[in-house]
Formats: sequence, structure tokens, C-alpha cells
Amino acid sequence: MSEARVAAAPPALRPNVPLGVVVAMSCLALFMVVLDATIVTVALPDMRTGLSLSTGQQQWVVSGYLVTLGGFLLLAARAGDLYGHKRVFLFGAFLFTLASLVGGLAPGGAVLIGSRIAQGAGAAALAPTSLSLITATHTDAKERERALSLWSMMSGVAGLIGVVLGGVLTAELSWRWVFFVNVPVGIVLLAVGARLVLPPALAAESRLDLVGALCVTLGIGALTYGLSEASTESWGSPSVVLPLIAAVVLLAAFLVAEARSPHPLIPLDLVRPRNLRIANLLMFCLGVTLTALLFFLSLYCQQVLGYSALRTGMAMLPITLIFIVGGLTSRKLISVVGPRPLLVAGGLIATAGIVWLSTISTDSTYLTHILGPNLVGGFGISLMLLAVTISGTVGVEPKNAGAASGLLNTSRQIGGAVGLAVLVNIASTVTTHAADRGRLDALVQGYRAAFLVNGGLMLVAGLAALALSSAGTSAAEKGHEAPGGH
Repeated sequence: MSEARVAAAPPALRPNVPLGVVVAMSCLALFMVVLDATIVTVALPDMRTGLSLSTGQQQWVVSGYLVTLGGFLLLAARAGDLYGHKRVFLFGAFLFTLASLVGGLAPGGAVLIGSRIAQGAGAAALAPTSLSLITATHTDAKERERALSLWSMMSGVAGLIGVVLGGVLTAELSWRWVFFVNVPVGIVLLAVGARLVLPPALAAESRLDLVGALCVTLGIGALTYGLSEASTESWGSPSVVLPLIAAVVLLAAFLVAEARSPHPLIPLDLVRPRNLRIANLLMFCLGVTLTALLFFLSLYCQQVLGYSALRTGMAMLPITLIFIVGGLTSRKLISVVGPRPLLVAGGLIATAGIVWLSTISTDSTYLTHILGPNLVGGFGISLMLLAVTISGTVGVEPKNAGAASGLLNTSRQIGGAVGLAVLVNIASTVTTHAADRGRLDALVQGYRAAFLVNGGLMLVAGLAALALSSAGTSAAEKGHEAPGGH
């Protein structure tokens, strides 16, 4: 990097720090956040055996992380805008690392789920600030585009690598290492972030909407819990009805709190642009797909095909390559055609792959029924990740950059938590009705139903992208010159 380039670096960095270091640190943080949403998936059977987890506890090892991650993202993003992205980033790295250590040492299900909830809170601080550190330090449009493409590609690849790494660690060491692996990474993030990034001055008005944050987090948790209980209880059961009522009340209270708060998590003017609303809908759909696809595929491989944890993880390995290919393809095409065509094409391609996946049976072959459809679906999803991020951040006021990125990440994690609960409910219902066909065939029927619904959701996402305004796509085509990172 030239001296002129270093001199032009914004004051968020210490002198002579290459921007590549910030990109690497931000991508590593996001990698760890997304990784932990999926790395436990393959290890769940071993966790259940080792800690005598109930079915509900097993699901909440996944859901507890996603609920707190999605619920506190808005608060963490706003805190980054007010107190500085570095401070929130370092807090998140510390909490995430400590919770990972506790999770690896957990003696029982309660401590394990508690550590996952704490991990989610730490991840909520890391995810939006990792993006905001990039947008705050990259003033050149082309450099920002390259950095965002790497950040977005890391998001897709990390989820799939989590399944692979989870299988390897579980088989070769133990399920506890899916948590221990985060500790050295967290230490690196703490050391590098503390040394290279300058802390900004405190904002004049440094208040947080804690009421809003608690309402939305508890509301999402209640909604997810109620939906998950519906998979084993009737819809009229108190364990289903009461959490769903509580969710409605809490989420309504969140909306009231945001309308009345002088310092809302989401400023009202932020949610008015049509492109941002559509981008969040698309991110919600992607969150459902990325979480549920890996969850059900992992269970199918182990429970129906009899794969070991290691073989299940390795079966996913080629899929990570297609995410890299799709991410690179998206980066090259987006400056030529803009994000809208990539989102439409990606949604349709992903739909085709997931619907193909719904043809699984009790004796499916790997090449035809697992690898093939996942390569197609994975390519479609990877085309969308960068495009949806750009569509949701282009044109955002600099003061709201953290809130906008937090909202996008929130949509993804809420999609993962709520979508997984809904699809598990659908799969369980179909499995129960098909019980007379035998256990394995009933399981397959449930998984097929979940994949079909998931495919339909991606079709909706692809068609919804047609509603993106040309103004937003034009800004992206011109190099993302709209404000939002400086």
C-alpha cells in the first residue's frame, strides 16, 4: 500500500495499518459468528448422549444461540454507533470467547444452553461491528466493494465449514471441541482489535433502547419456543398458546417502544426505503434456508443413511467450494448487472436445488441426491449474499450505518431461529402422520416436506427481488458511492 494511501486512511485506524488487516479481522469475526450457528449441528447426537439432553434441550442448543444473536443485534449495532465499533467489537469477542470456554466445559444441559445464549449475545456484538469496521475504514468505492465481497462470501462459506469442522472435531476429539476451537480465535481478535483500531470519542447522546432490546429478544424467544413446542404438543396446548400470546404482546410492545423512544434501536427514517425492507425480507429467507438446510441434511445423513459424524461433515465439504465460486462470480457480475438480477437468478437457482433435494429417499445416493442438489442450491444462495448486503446498505445515512447492518443481520438470524422452528414443526407433523410406513421412511417424508417448503420460500425471495427499485441498483452499479461507510 502506498504512502498516499496510508495518509488517506480514516482516523479509525492507527497510522500505517493496512486496510487488509481490518478486512481480515472483520471476516474472521464473522466467520466465527456464522460458524457457531452450524458447527454444533453434526455434534448434536453426541451432545445428547453425553449430557442426557432432552429433545427440547437438543433443539435449543441451536435455537438459544440464534434467538439471542438475532434479538441483541439491533442493540449491539446501535451501541456501536454511539460508543464506537471498536469497544462493542472487543466486548463481543471477550463474551463470545468466555462463553465458548464454558460451553466446552459444560457438565449438563442447563449450562450448555446458558453458554449458547451467552455466545449469541457476544456474537450479536461481533456481527454488525465487523461490517461497520469495514464501511468505516474503506472510503474508496472499489476497495469497499472488494472488502464487502470477501465479508459476504465468508458469511456463506462459514456456515458450511461449520458442518465439516463439527464432524471432524466430534469424531476425532469430542463434541466439546466445537466450543474449544473458538477460544484461540477469540484471543487473536481481542489482541489485534485492541492494538490496531483507535477508540472514537463517545457520542454526545449515549443512550440505548434497553426496553426495546429486551422486548424484541424475549418476543423472538417466546415465538421460537411456542413454535418448537408445537412440534410435540397440540396447537391448543398451554405450552404452545401462552408463549405465542407472549410473543405477540412483547413484539407489539417493541413497536410501541420504538415509536416513543427518543433513541430507538431502529430510527423510523431508516425503515422507510423500499430497498431496505425488501433486502431484509430476502435476508430473512436466506437465514431460514441456510440454517434449516444444513440442520435437516445433517439429520438425514446420520439418522437415515447411517453416516457417522465425520462422514456427514466430509459429505458437506464439496459444497463449500461452490460457495466460493458463487461468491467470486457474484463479485464480478454485480458491477456489471447490479444486485437485482443476481438476486432473482440466485433465488430461482436455489429453488431448483432445494426442490431437487426434496426427492431424497431411504436409499438415496450421495452424488445424485445430496451433492448434486446442494451444489445447485448452494451456487444460487452464494449469488445472493453479496447482492442482498449491498441492496440493504446502499444509500443509508452514515449515522445509521450500524443500525442498517444490524437490521440485516437480525433478519438473517431471526429467519434462522423462527424458520427452523416452523420447518421442524412441519417435518414432525408429516413424520407422525407417516409413522405407519416405518421409522426411516416416515423421517424421510418429514424431511422432504421441510425441503419443499424451504424451496417455496426461496422462490418467493427470488420473485420479491424484482420489486427492488432501480435507484438502489444503479447506486450499486456505480460502485456503491452512496453514503454508508466513511
